[in-house]
Amino acid sequence: MNQLVTKSAARTLAAWESSAIVPVMIAGAGEHAARRFLEFFAATIRNKNTREAYYRAVCRFFAWCDHAKLGALVDIEPIHVAAYIEALQRDYEKPTVKQHLAAIRMCFDWLVTGQVIATNPAHAVRGPKHVVKRGKTPVLTTDDARMLIDSIDASTLVGLRDRALIGVMTYAFARVSAVVGMRVEDYYPQGKRWWLRLHEKGGKRHEMPVHHKLEAYLDEYLAKAGIREAGRSALFPSAVGKTGELGREPMHRVDAYRMIRRRAADAGIKIKIGCHTFRATGITAYLEAGGTLENAQAMAAHDSPRTTKLYDRTGDEITLDEVEKIAI
Repeated sequence: MNQLVTKSAARTLAAWESSAIVPVMIAGAGEHAARRFLEFFAATIRNKNTREAYYRAVCRFFAWCDHAKLGALVDIEPIHVAAYIEALQRDYEKPTVKQHLAAIRMCFDWLVTGQVIATNPAHAVRGPKHVVKRGKTPVLTTDDARMLIDSIDASTLVGLRDRALIGVMTYAFARVSAVVGMRVEDYYPQGKRWWLRLHEKGGKRHEMPVHHKLEAYLDEYLAKAGIREAGRSALFPSAVGKTGELGREPMHRVDAYRMIRRRAADAGIKIKIGCHTFRATGITAYLEAGGTLENAQAMAAHDSPRTTKLYDRTGDEITLDEVEKIAI
């Protein structure tokens, strides 16, 4: 099995390398530089989404260098990187700018250790200061979340799939990438309860007991789809056009986002929500019911309780009550 996984991963990376475009400045530094550039993304970044984001960030920087007519790779200096980061802040939010700088810095580190260049021009460049105490992810009230879930037509196979998928994100605090990547075998019995196995970012395998409502959603969906025994098959496959049938390929996270936007509109939800909304909504509902931050952190597979706290909106109503005391 490990050999099969390794071969599959190798094929995926080989396909990515063959489709990736090497920036002109990197190509001009020679074949070794081009190879080292591609190896940075293929060998050091395991998460596909992170790999694509870093690749776009680095390519954007080198395109800027070409436009600025910097010439060769060795001509790039810290002042050039600093000027690029300064310009980037006019078009992007601070977290995105920090991500771009991290990608550029790490790529240059890889080129330095590969002896393509002598020093890292991005090493001393500082990004914008960004302190976050409250997340921006929209959170639904308990009533709105229930209304949205109940509004989904459970008489259709696609409706059952969508309800179950939203249920996993809500009741298991799961990221959409982990949910769409699940296989049927990742919903399994253990003792008297059913559990979910989630493969979260960073290679973390996270297991969660299943809430009784989510268990009902999953059982009804699997029975209708007839895939309960199809262990290695995608748990949430994409639909085949508008036939109402499901295919074999797993849903893409972008498809899940579009589905959620449609379901929210159908339910009359006015705020713009996304996949992460259900993760934040589940965490907030749990904390409102008396759950502890430490347990919420473990359930959400967060490394730090500060990250979990960003999803917590239990203090919003208290803050509004205090503001309304200003009697002017």
